[in-house]
Amino acid sequence: MQHDASDRRSGTGRLIFLVGPSGSGKDSLIDASREQLAVAGVEIARRVITRSAEAKGEAAQGVTPEQFDTLRAQGAFAMHWRANGLDYGIPRQVDQWLAAGRPVLVNGSRAYLAEARQRYPDLLVVLVQVKPEVLRQRLLARGRETTEEVEQ
Repeated sequence: MQHDASDRRSGTGRLIFLVGPSGSGKDSLIDASREQLAVAGVEIARRVITRSAEAKGEAAQGVTPEQFDTLRAQGAFAMHWRANGLDYGIPRQVDQWLAAGRPVLVNGSRAYLAEARQRYPDLLVVLVQVKPEVLRQRLLARGRETTEEVEQ
């Protein structure tokens, strides 16, 4: 389904779903583009993750697994999934932005893509691909995974 000007006037924004392997640089791309995206009127969803807020990586909201379960039960998420041993949630605010006609960028999950597409049929998928040797170096450098996990 294509978007045209009438879609924008009717208050329908477009979800941009950024996907790629863990460590491929999605957060770095978002950070490097943040200013240009803001000028273009693109909202960037801040993920809620069951990882310490002090952990290296994106400026996500870190919560405990119990807090995440509570938020999920309260309906706080437009989308949520589990990947790499962590829970990820996208706040409901994205639906408000989309309803207001604003495009929204989400750092998504390849495994959740089919479900996201079902919920947001007009979503635009952006895939980040990295050479395996570069990905391996990036994962080892950030130090969140064991060497065994990186090799998998």
